[in-house]
Amino acid sequence: MSRHLILDNPGVRRAGLFLTALAVVVLAILPVFVVERGQEGFVTNSLLFNFTQMFMMIAMAASWNLTGGFTGYVDFGHAVWFGIGAYGTGVFMTKVGLSFPVATAGGVVVSVVAALLIGSATLRLRGPYFSIAMLATFVATREIIRIAKPLTDGGEGMTLPPYLNRPLFFYVTLILAVLVVAMTWWLRRTQFGATLIAIREDEIGADMRGINTTLHKITVFAISAAITGLVGGLWAYQNTFIDPDIVFIERRTLDIIIATILGGLGTVAGPVIGSVVFYWLRDLVWSHFLHYHLIVTGGLLIALVLWVPEGIVGSLSDRSGATPLSRLLHRNREEQSEDDLIETAGGSDPDGTES
Repeated sequence: MSRHLILDNPGVRRAGLFLTALAVVVLAILPVFVVERGQEGFVTNSLLFNFTQMFMMIAMAASWNLTGGFTGYVDFGHAVWFGIGAYGTGVFMTKVGLSFPVATAGGVVVSVVAALLIGSATLRLRGPYFSIAMLATFVATREIIRIAKPLTDGGEGMTLPPYLNRPLFFYVTLILAVLVVAMTWWLRRTQFGATLIAIREDEIGADMRGINTTLHKITVFAISAAITGLVGGLWAYQNTFIDPDIVFIERRTLDIIIATILGGLGTVAGPVIGSVVFYWLRDLVWSHFLHYHLIVTGGLLIALVLWVPEGIVGSLSDRSGATPLSRLLHRNREEQSEDDLIETAGGSDPDGTES
């Protein structure tokens, strides 16, 4: 049986693509119906802002999935690229005087260069050692930004030229999220993507087969950093103000990891579904349980992990290719067969004759 018994069904796949395209089209026309403040309507600038944040989470979760899901290197400091991209954009705009598009590109370049330098050292570690090293890199980078006051304005923060255009950021982040997910889908089907999966499953075996695992890991690390650095630059320009305590927060990495695992680690659709569910679930919890939102969110996530350990997408099939429903039916059939055997055995003597 196929590993993804449901997801590999051509009909299900076509339906999924159709629903995805329909969702993108509906989202694309959403800003057309936006109403100004004081007017009645469902589509407001606040709603566009929420969708923009959700698209950013999708892009970052998909980028984290490249290293954490495809390659198997769980990165606890992934938000460092977000911070570097944000500060790179801010420095190029305020200190150098570059325009936003050029400054954002510069922030992405800085993120990639930093990823190449840091990855060449940390990616030689494995398991929890890599995770702890990246967490330490995140904390160290935040302190470097804080003390580099002539360049980053330190703890006082940096103010970027204000530019408030919710529909523009909505479309930019929507396009970015779609492109990142499409790239992930394509990458998963290439030889490069297959090599990443091989590294995740058996890195020593991949090394023995002549695969340059270090090169592959650093390459995907840089791609992941570029995506997250771009999101950081967009976020900084939209927020118009950045400082180390706003940009470099551990919760951002935690949210990305939770969203990816909730949707399905190592899958293409997982980060998308997980980000959508987690973002609006968190927003709902905040609005109804303001003082207890962390407790409620934590409890819900523990329940989800216990009931859906492989994520929403992963729960559709297990490694044997059996879906939860088919496993349940198979278990019922086994129990029924056992009952039949017991009943038969109970009505016969050991020599096989009826009692």
